[in-house]
Amino acid sequence: MNNPLKWCIRPLTEQDGMEICTWSYPAPYDVYNWPSWDQLSAGPDEFADSDIRNQQYAALENEEGTLCGFVQFFPLTEVIRLGLGLRPDLCGRGTGEAFVQLLITEAQKRRPGQEIDLEVLVRNERAIKTYIRAGFAITDTYERMTPSGMASMHCMVYQPAEEVEPV
Repeated sequence: MNNPLKWCIRPLTEQDGMEICTWSYPAPYDVYNWPSWDQLSAGPDEFADSDIRNQQYAALENEEGTLCGFVQFFPLTEVIRLGLGLRPDLCGRGTGEAFVQLLITEAQKRRPGQEIDLEVLVRNERAIKTYIRAGFAITDTYERMTPSGMASMHCMVYQPAEEVEPV
């Protein structure tokens, strides 16, 4: 697949995790801010745990080697769930669809033939539109506990375009 962003996927390092913990999203997206690295690593939790980081997380960097985003490839039974984040200053600039397409391609390499899904807050209309443009469809809506309490979530499943036979 074409990569118009010229970003590459590489292992997520501890230094990347520390940087991600400094990212500050403006309201109403501030629910996606991570706790400080000290708080996260006290658990250890998520990408602060080196085993989880090495098995499930990856970084996305641009041609200059600057961290632009991250992804978690969370393994479920016969499904790979994407958890993703784009650096705050890159959000809302039209790069989301290409970013998500790059992650889909990587998920397909890592777990060929498995369904790809993600969860998104119902109120995150900007992300939902991006995911739909990238080929995801809403398949379920439910309440789930988040770090900030119960929230309404959509589960969205990647539905690749069917190849059409020539007539």
